[in-house]
Amino acid sequence: MTIARTWGVALSGIDGSLVEVEADLSSQLPEFRLIGLPDKALGEAQLRVRNATANCGMPLPARRLTVNLSPASLPKHGSGFDVAIAVAALATAGGFDAASLAETVHLGELGLDGRLRPVPGILPAVLAAARAGIRRVVVPHANTDEARLIEGIRVLGAVSLADVARAHGVDAPDLDLSPVPRSSVAAAPARPPELAEVVGQREAVEALVVAAAGGHHLLMSGPPGAGKTMIAERLPGILPPLDDAAALDAAALRSLSGEAVDVLSRVPPLEAPHHSASMAALVGGGSKLIRPGAIARASGGVLFLDEAGEYPASVLDALRLPLEKGEITIHRSGISATFPARFQLVLATNPCPCGNHGVPGGSCTCPPQAIRRYVGRLSGPLLDRVDIRFGLLRVSRVPGLAESETVSTSAARERVAEARDRAARRLRETPWRVNAHISGSWLRQGPLALAVDLRRPLDAALQRGALTLRGYDRTLRVAWSIADLAGRDRPSSEDIGRALFLRKGVTA
Repeated sequence: MTIARTWGVALSGIDGSLVEVEADLSSQLPEFRLIGLPDKALGEAQLRVRNATANCGMPLPARRLTVNLSPASLPKHGSGFDVAIAVAALATAGGFDAASLAETVHLGELGLDGRLRPVPGILPAVLAAARAGIRRVVVPHANTDEARLIEGIRVLGAVSLADVARAHGVDAPDLDLSPVPRSSVAAAPARPPELAEVVGQREAVEALVVAAAGGHHLLMSGPPGAGKTMIAERLPGILPPLDDAAALDAAALRSLSGEAVDVLSRVPPLEAPHHSASMAALVGGGSKLIRPGAIARASGGVLFLDEAGEYPASVLDALRLPLEKGEITIHRSGISATFPARFQLVLATNPCPCGNHGVPGGSCTCPPQAIRRYVGRLSGPLLDRVDIRFGLLRVSRVPGLAESETVSTSAARERVAEARDRAARRLRETPWRVNAHISGSWLRQGPLALAVDLRRPLDAALQRGALTLRGYDRTLRVAWSIADLAGRDRPSSEDIGRALFLRKGVTA
């Protein structure tokens, strides 16, 4: 055998493409050449493969080896092709089962001693292989549990290159090597905190339930100590659990970020970057290998920006396009990657830098110019994309146990589930399942468009400039969510009024 073939996977964002790794052995001066648009890290695979094969007792033939990664027009990045390149190169000398090679995807980085080192992105790579019809993958031992999250795939977790060779029918030496461990340990899925711990903020809790029922973005404004962070952290706990596809996407994004993944968590993710985070940390990026940012990792869950007034305005405005499209595309020289970004945005901000502006009993020391600059970081176009806005005051009285009016997480989650089920049944003939995703034109002109007299308050607000057309549509969506929570088939005039109040509840 002078030509051998096997498979690898090239990742672009969360999506992957099969790459055929073919090696040719020719009777010329010894040389190892890698072609097919590899990046710098992948180009160095030649040295890793040569040393790893020699140290495993299976040296490469002393002839010219050419390894091609096809399609050549597809950019390939990282060290995850090492194992596929090594196996194809060794197979040119014979001894390997060609049929076994042709039905297997090989993933992983090689150490100089021949051990397989774990790499990020194993889950999306195995998922891409499964979707392409591959039913067998070889991964580093440390990535075995992650790869087995994909059903219908036979996974070989190999410690060394010799283990891989034996899996393809080669009588390779049995090396006594310990597996390379992962640099990170898989964290157990965190249980969201209990909503009943929020006391004295019943209106804010109800607004949170409306946001969860319809998938709406929300803004909370209030002084320090009012409970903004406490309320926001409880939103994932009342959202419906992730379905199979959403859970896989969330786990794949964690895998691409370098986190260890052992189980599929059904709890919607919560991302809460610090206000000092850069734009790249928020939207994702990287000079050579594009990694997902906080907005991609929050997909299917909640992106919480605490102290929103402290974020640079340019960072906040980078959210505008993902909020509309539900995805983020990052472009770099010669490469691009697209990640999902269908999250619920929760903004929390103080009314001014010191936090006491307009607070009863508080003393604000901020000059007017500082207040305008602070509030102005939340631009009009960004705020126009936020459906629900409400203000909070500090709790002035702790209710006793007998008069407590708290809402438990389980009760709120049940209400949200019933409202979402009602919306899904109503929208079953459309591409949407959540009120926040419905097209504005369909709401205004579709088969369920509200009567003119019901929409009169919205029309008046639009005419006097209190609402933009985008705000008009978003208020309609919130009204439908309020009606779903109340068990009504259509919004009433009270629902429209409540939605308008939630839309204009914060005045800066």
